Amino acid sequence: MKKFELWLRLLVLAGLALLAVVLFLIWRQQTTPDAPAELTTYGGSTYRAEVVEIVEEGQVNLGDRLQPYQIARVNILEGPYQGQRFEIDYGQRQVRPAELRLNPGERILVTVTSRPEGGAAAYFTDFIRTPSLLWLLGVFIVVSILISGWKAVRGLVGMALSFGVILGYILPQILAGNDPVLVSVTGSFAVMLLTLYIVYGWTLKTHAAVVGTLLALVITGLLANYFMNFTRLTGFGSEDALFLIQQANFQINLRGILLGGFLIGALGVLDDLVITQASVVFELLDADPRLRFRSLYDRAMSVGRDHVAATVNTLVLAYTGVALPMLLLFTLSGQALGNLFNLEFVAEEVVRTLVGSLGLMAAVPLTTLISCGLALHSERLGRLGRLLGPVGAGHSHDGLHGEEQVGG
Repeated sequence: MKKFELWLRLLVLAGLALLAVVLFLIWRQQTTPDAPAELTTYGGSTYRAEVVEIVEEGQVNLGDRLQPYQIARVNILEGPYQGQRFEIDYGQRQVRPAELRLNPGERILVTVTSRPEGGAAAYFTDFIRTPSLLWLLGVFIVVSILISGWKAVRGLVGMALSFGVILGYILPQILAGNDPVLVSVTGSFAVMLLTLYIVYGWTLKTHAAVVGTLLALVITGLLANYFMNFTRLTGFGSEDALFLIQQANFQINLRGILLGGFLIGALGVLDDLVITQASVVFELLDADPRLRFRSLYDRAMSVGRDHVAATVNTLVLAYTGVALPMLLLFTLSGQALGNLFNLEFVAEEVVRTLVGSLGLMAAVPLTTLISCGLALHSERLGRLGRLLGPVGAGHSHDGLHGEEQVGG
C-alpha cells in the first residue's frame, strides 16, 4: 500500500501542476494583446478592447427611466481590427447600473459589425471579468488549503480534472454529434471516479461511495427520462437552446442535452451525500465495533435523513435564487401562479429539482446498505479485500471487528 500511496501522491502533484499550467495559460491569454480570442456573434465578432478616453457623459431617458450614459473611445486589441479605434456608447441603448462606469485603461469586450454602406461600427458587449475571477479562485484555493490541508489539494486536483473531462470530452463529443445522454453518462462516471478516488483514496469507503453514486445516477437518469416525457419537456425552454440550434451545423438533440444536464447537475450533489454517508457508517462502526447490521444501518440512516432534508432544501433555494428575477417579473405581470409552472423554462427547473431530490433520497439507503455490508464483512473478502485497499483512512480490515458484535 505504501507504493500505491506514493503513486497516488505523484498523481496528485501532477494534477496540481496541470491546474497551475491551466491557470497560467488563462492568465497569459488575458494579458497578451495579440492572443486570438475572437468570438463570433450574430451580425459581427466580439473582441477585447481597451478604453482610451471618455468622450462624452450625460443622462438619457430610456422609457420612464433616467440613467447615465457614456461615449467612450476604445482601441481594439486583437483580430482584423487590431489597433483601430472606435467610439462606443454605454447606456444609450441598454439598461445599465448607475454605479458601474467605464474608465480609461479598462479592458472590455466590444462587438464589431460591418455597416451596409461600408466601414465598421463597434458596440459595448460586456466587461472582462477573468482577472477578477482568477483572484477569487486564488482566495478559494488558499482558504481551502488552510482549512483542509492535503485533502483540499487533492480536492482541487479532482475539481480541475472534472473540468478537464467536461471541456475535453463531454462538450466536444456532443458538438461532434454524438448522443448527449451517452456522453453525459460516461463523462459523469469518469468525473465521479476521478474526484472520489483522488480525494478519498483507494479504500472500501470510497468503493461503497462509488457504487452508491453509480446506482443513484442510474435511478436519477431513469426518473429524469420518464418525467421529461410525462411533463412533455422539449428542451427549448431557454434562449440558449435556440441560439445553439441556430449556430450548430448539425442536428442537435436538445432533449438529450437537457437530460444530460440533469445527470451532471445531480452528480455534484450526489458526490457530497454518498461519501458523507459512507464515512458515517465506517466511523460509527469504528467507534463501536459491537454494532450489528440493523443497528448500524438505523444509526447511519438517522444521519442520512437529516442530510437529505438539508440538501433538498439547499437545492430548492439554489434554483429559486437563480430564478429570482424571473419570479419577480412574473409576479409583477399579475398572472395566475398556475400559469407560471406551465412555462417550460420553469417546468424544467421544477423537474430538475424534484428528480434530483429523488435521486438523493435513493442514494442514502443504497449507499448505507452497501457501506454496512462492506464495513461489517470486510474481513471475509480475503485476498480481494487486500486488493480493494484498507477500510478507510486510518482503519485496517481487522480494526473494525476487534470486539464482539451486539445490537439488533
